[in-house]
Amino acid sequence: MTRWQPLPATLPREARHLVEQLRALKGRTGLSLAGLARRSAYSKSSWQRYLSGDRLPPRSAAQVLCRLAGGDQARLLALWELAEQAWPQGASEPAADAAADAAADMAAEPTGATRSAGATGAAGATGAAEAAAASTGQRRWRIAALAASALAALLAAGLLWALPRRADGPASARAGDAVSRPCRSTRS
Repeated sequence: MTRWQPLPATLPREARHLVEQLRALKGRTGLSLAGLARRSAYSKSSWQRYLSGDRLPPRSAAQVLCRLAGGDQARLLALWELAEQAWPQGASEPAADAAADAAADMAAEPTGATRSAGATGAAGATGAAEAAAASTGQRRWRIAALAASALAALLAAGLLWALPRRADGPASARAGDAVSRPCRSTRS
């Protein structure tokens, strides 16, 4: 049995209750965090964050743990809904962390024997949420790339405008004529 560290004092009562229930379900499975990671689509470090109260677990992670432990999913999902509303804003995963976790979780893909159709549907729902978070990051990158491209185009146009004109061009010939006429008149 794992000895857990105390939950953060700043964790709301609803969130604390959810994490305690998840810890009890994890204990009922008899799996280590590594074993839990092998049997689910979530990495060992993700489970550590979820069970320590550092991060709100995704709904599908709670469902997978409940299914592995043989718990009451309706009750756990009701707890999850309450915890989601009360979870501190600073403790929820930022988009960058979610993208990194998604990549790590994809590497920890379970075998076909342990994945059920219910887990696949739940992972799809989580994938949609992660895709929405990733699209926000992608939107920021697109805006930054567009701004950089516009700046590069303006710099190129400015350099082309500021460069001296070639001597064999018609505009420079006219300018050369204007300069050479006064020079000829001063010598004669």
